[in-house]
Amino acid sequence: MPNTEPKSTGWTGYLAPAGLEAELRAELGDVALEHGRLLFALGSPREVAWAQNVWFDPVRIGIDSIGDAQKALRAIQRNWVLYAAASFRRAHLIEAQLPPIKIRRLAYPAAPPEAALGSWTLLDRNTLFASARCASPFSNGEVEFVENKTLPPNRAYLKLWELFTLLGTRPRPGEVCIDLGASPGGWSWVLHETGARVIAVDKASLDGRIATLPRLEFRPGSAFALDPAAIGRVDWLFCDVVCYPSRLLALVERWLEAGAARRLVCTIKFQGPTDPAIARRFAAIPGSRLLHLHHNKHELTWIRL
Repeated sequence: MPNTEPKSTGWTGYLAPAGLEAELRAELGDVALEHGRLLFALGSPREVAWAQNVWFDPVRIGIDSIGDAQKALRAIQRNWVLYAAASFRRAHLIEAQLPPIKIRRLAYPAAPPEAALGSWTLLDRNTLFASARCASPFSNGEVEFVENKTLPPNRAYLKLWELFTLLGTRPRPGEVCIDLGASPGGWSWVLHETGARVIAVDKASLDGRIATLPRLEFRPGSAFALDPAAIGRVDWLFCDVVCYPSRLLALVERWLEAGAARRLVCTIKFQGPTDPAIARRFAAIPGSRLLHLHHNKHELTWIRL
């Protein structure tokens, strides 16, 4: 009989977004073990941006059979989701023996799931790693929504849906939001749906369905040429514009220096290779946070609330 007693690894697990393992590896610096997109590093959890999920206190469990695995996992807790780094048939056979987890698309603005959701993976035929506590309440950090395929002019709106869901906060009715680089209007639509007043700024026009929204004011022009003093103080500043990160940082610093925005949310879109230095400069702004959303691509979301 194998010893299936869970053994502490002393590591923390970090699950990279698909295709962005190199970014997470560089951010962590020292990696003890790699298993597909799942990277383990020694010690307590670290503040990292390029992680879709974080595994706290993962344990190593030795197994000889599918029955060993399911008994060991069920002895820890009920709800588990598999991260399958490789096509191990045994992993899916173990998964089939665990209580089923219904992964439903979230109907925004519903709250995230409350039940604890652990993560596990099969390292090899006789070894699995499991973490009963993870940073994300969603399966492998993948936040999927019941999409609105009628009104939003593009799928960029999903980034704000995800961010507001994870933060548990969003603009309130009557607050003033400015959306820089707003065209075609996906973010402006989300902001308008909160009941806020929206000032949309872009050289390009908005989608016709968005331009006629009642609490939306469109101002033609460049987001980078806009003087914050010409707008006055706003409750929220949003920016999802395509530009070099250094140019976005200059825009953010100008608004911060003017004290013209109470809360800021911007997408840092890397043009070509990732620039860790510019990411660190954003992260160094007091009170701010960097994270990679499931609906981000080769980009990070910077927030200062």
